Amino acid sequence: MRTDLAASYGEERLPRYTSYPTAPHFSPAVGPDTYAEWLAGLPAGASASLYLHVPFCREMCWYCGCHTQIVRRDGLIAAYQRTLRSEIAQVSETIGRRIKVEHIHFGGGTPTIMAPEAFAELMAAMRHSFFVLPSAEIAVEIDPRTLTSEMVEAMRLSGVNRASLGVQSFDPVVQRAINRVQSYEQTASVVDRLHRAGINGINFDLIYGLPHQTVASCLDTVRRSLELGPDRFSVFGYAHVPDFKKHQRMINEAVLPDGLARHDQACAIANALKEAGYVQIGLDHFARPDDAMAVAFEERTLRRNFQGYTTDKGEVLLGFGASAIGHLPQGYVQNQVQIGAYAQSVAAGRLATAKGYGLTDDDRLRADIIERIMCEFSADLGDICARHGAEPEAMLKSAARLKPLISDGIVRLDGDRLAVASDSRFLVRSVAAAFDAHLDPGKQLHSRAV
Repeated sequence: MRTDLAASYGEERLPRYTSYPTAPHFSPAVGPDTYAEWLAGLPAGASASLYLHVPFCREMCWYCGCHTQIVRRDGLIAAYQRTLRSEIAQVSETIGRRIKVEHIHFGGGTPTIMAPEAFAELMAAMRHSFFVLPSAEIAVEIDPRTLTSEMVEAMRLSGVNRASLGVQSFDPVVQRAINRVQSYEQTASVVDRLHRAGINGINFDLIYGLPHQTVASCLDTVRRSLELGPDRFSVFGYAHVPDFKKHQRMINEAVLPDGLARHDQACAIANALKEAGYVQIGLDHFARPDDAMAVAFEERTLRRNFQGYTTDKGEVLLGFGASAIGHLPQGYVQNQVQIGAYAQSVAAGRLATAKGYGLTDDDRLRADIIERIMCEFSADLGDICARHGAEPEAMLKSAARLKPLISDGIVRLDGDRLAVASDSRFLVRSVAAAFDAHLDPGKQLHSRAV
């Protein structure tokens, strides 16, 4: 991997392209009435995935970029769970039928902060309002520091079959600097309890670019993580945006790795995981060769949504909870971010949509190109444009940002087929950005490209 390119491109602020257009372009012009029309207009055979956002934690991790708040009173969490149940029924009634569900994902915050019985009730509400297929993947994000045995049992009885554990780093110096002290023993105990409950799909989330982090500490975290045998890893670069996330001001910027150091850390982690037999998938995921995600990558059916890379092939993602984002064939919707405003909307019998985006034909074309680049490091522009009734020549002409990428050897263009050079894949976001008609380079809304 070329460090000269990391220095040239690595400081640019770019989206992670979990959607196109990205969330900063959502507008209040798309509100509850629009969402209701979109829901009622879903095709008869449509299936959906469900995302539930639980915006509560017991303490704030200073690196966090999520919509969450610290809560000590369990009554607030119970009230929020009741609101979620009401919203689920509301959305299902607007659709007008029980549609099939193939994926359910609980995100946060800390979803397992709910009381075990509340979690079970929420799962029952989803099964009542939707037809959750027996084969559905049901995934929950977990903070290993607070998971109880009672919650593990509730997850088992509710059909949870995948758990995503926040690890980030096992280096105690790094942990203290980000206000997340979590021992290896705590994490190992949770993995063991999940396996005993039959929850065998285990993801680990790691982060590079954290304060005081080094290549050596990253590699030590990988080594210790491998001892616990997760079948997937997500490896993200820390996004330091203290203007948007005020708690990140608690992190001393003077001890953050620079762009080249971040690049070295990312490469070291990737190489270590590949040497251990994991398949690198897209920008930031790794999986065992027999895992469904690795198979989807090999078969070129991998997709990308707000949870990152996914095996979900559906076109409908229904988001529930404060700040949750949904995706329908017509466009994107996002709920009220503030918990109070969200709860008031649902209590009044209104969909909680605060803003969204209606897709144009050009958006759909560019979204397909960007998704293939992000998932496969390549895109057959001729094939994609043909499916959208467009000309690849016009698309290439509009992508002025491609020229320096081609000149620097990052991108190869063979006729209408574009491919990211193997030693430049860490810059895949820069390549995808060449097709982003909405990108404003002057706004610092996103994380570093490396």
